[in-house]
Amino acid sequence: MDDEIQQISTLEQLLDRLEASTREARQVSLEMIVEAVGSRSFGPLLLVAGLITLAPLIGDIPGVPTIMGILVLLVSGQLLVGRRHFWLPKWLLGRSVESGKFTRGIYWVRRPARVIDKLLKPRLVMLVHGAGLYAVAATCCLIALAMPLMEVVPFSANGAGAALTLFGLALIARDGLLVLIGFVLMLGTAGLIIY
Repeated sequence: MDDEIQQISTLEQLLDRLEASTREARQVSLEMIVEAVGSRSFGPLLLVAGLITLAPLIGDIPGVPTIMGILVLLVSGQLLVGRRHFWLPKWLLGRSVESGKFTRGIYWVRRPARVIDKLLKPRLVMLVHGAGLYAVAATCCLIALAMPLMEVVPFSANGAGAALTLFGLALIARDGLLVLIGFVLMLGTAGLIIY
């Protein structure tokens, strides 16, 4: 399935895949989400972690930003050491949320997805390949390490979720401009936490 999943190139395609793969479930586990996007898909996994952290009905659940931080740290760390097929522990994959909340979270994201997809295009592609990709992965590791602290600093997890969303979108659409915006957002969120 990973070959098919590599073709995800828009936010709407990702949302369609998540919705289709979780439609019949009572609980939506992280394992179901990873299976939907593929365990070799760094961009979509980042995007999913960012969207879950941003979604008001899901990301506001205590512990969710930390769980997403662990996911991002594991995936980004494995990318940095050269792995292309990501391993995640069973206890993490077993984490789940009630399907109604998940569906409402997807609905919340679906409206702006069409507009966002129209703005995406390949540009500054050197920022999403090679050294640029490793810089994104290292930055995501830093964000992930800070996410448990962000649970106690109001709105900072939203900044992290937005940065992860931008990085994920940048990688699936090959849009380096979003990488630059993500770096600026990450620095702003870090400034907020330090302040």
